[in-house]
Amino acid sequence: MSTTEPAFVVITGMSGAGRSTAAKALEDLGWFVIDNLPPGLLSSLAEEAGRVNMATDRVAAVVDVRSLAFTTDLNAAIEELDGRGVGVRVVFLEASDEELVRRFENVRRPHPLQGDGRLVDGIDRERGILREVRANADLVIDTSLLNVHELRKKIVSFFGGEDRPGLKVNVVSFGYKYGLPVDADLVVDCRFLPNPHWVPELRHMTGLDAPVRDYVLGQPGAKEFLDGYEEVFGIVAAGYAREGKGYATLAVGCTGGKHRSVAMAEQLGARLRERGMDVQVSHRDTGRE
Repeated sequence: MSTTEPAFVVITGMSGAGRSTAAKALEDLGWFVIDNLPPGLLSSLAEEAGRVNMATDRVAAVVDVRSLAFTTDLNAAIEELDGRGVGVRVVFLEASDEELVRRFENVRRPHPLQGDGRLVDGIDRERGILREVRANADLVIDTSLLNVHELRKKIVSFFGGEDRPGLKVNVVSFGYKYGLPVDADLVVDCRFLPNPHWVPELRHMTGLDAPVRDYVLGQPGAKEFLDGYEEVFGIVAAGYAREGKGYATLAVGCTGGKHRSVAMAEQLGARLRERGMDVQVSHRDTGRE
């Protein structure tokens, strides 16, 4: 009989945002996953998982809004599990309205909450129901620009090494003209630095190229910014750890997400790794111009 409470993850979010893909990725990592579990049964699942001698101590449940009392039931279940000392992490999958409409139209299926209305009515109703859940989630993943393989890679990056202690950090560069990343916990702005776009020999390059990197890092204020923000994020990360937050997304922005933000994101990622953090760096908007 196992006396250790298992790692427990709840996967929820917008219909069409990739819950099934995330669940399959966890299954491939050796997690025990139950799909479409009513929130009221989460406590029973955790109790059974902790009681029997399972082949894995990692348990995940996919829950959705088809229960009329979804929010109340989920919050109550999580509070009950927390009271029993079961550490529950909630993963919320998000996507833009436009992308969700495209996905539903591609598979020619109605939204589960649209009833006799339009597809967008169901999406809007679901967002309203899930607003509180999203606000309290431990990890929010925006899948609008991700294919199934990229989403799987992101899930593996977050959950493939659960035995490693410490905060898992995703540093992502982006362009303000394409909008803020909706899953960002923190956003920093690099538009105070001169834009390499206006240097003809640098315009076609990205922040991953040495000439652009050297140009950006050589500007007044660049090093001071990195030094200061590294220290600030160290304080924030320590606070996240005290509050039990296991994941953080740090978004670094410039105008187009090609030069300054890419170079600075790479530098921040390297510095945070030197502090012992588990860091993944990605660049959302390179190649979009």
